Amino acid sequence: MMEIYELLEISDETVTAFERLFPQLTNLPAPTREELEQMITSESCRIFMARVNGEIAGAAALGCYRTPSGLHAWIEDVVVDEAYRRQGVGESLTRTLIETARSMGAHSLSLTSRPAREAANRLYQQLGFMKWETNLYRYPL
Repeated sequence: MMEIYELLEISDETVTAFERLFPQLTNLPAPTREELEQMITSESCRIFMARVNGEIAGAAALGCYRTPSGLHAWIEDVVVDEAYRRQGVGESLTRTLIETARSMGAHSLSLTSRPAREAANRLYQQLGFMKWETNLYRYPL
């Protein structure tokens, strides 16, 4: 049985789950308890978790911010534990983020995904995301 829910409070289980999941996504360190607390109390970030048979199987973030051109929404840091991949966890998380962004009034929902993440890229395309030709620039701080 799968459950998708918004993370509203941080527990030891949550911190441990991020410590387990994050290395499966990036080389960056997992967020600390304090950082997770900051995220769930922020108006610009919402974290969603997936449980399969009671175990935390994945996580994803929805970032939203308003500019003069409207409300912008971004999917960030989608990660599904290797043990739970190909079971619909990533799809369920992403569908929840789509509906949440829609209900908040965002005019579009964006994400980036490394080309090497082939399964994730196929999923996003199957869910209706279109490749957007743009120049993304990053300034290292």
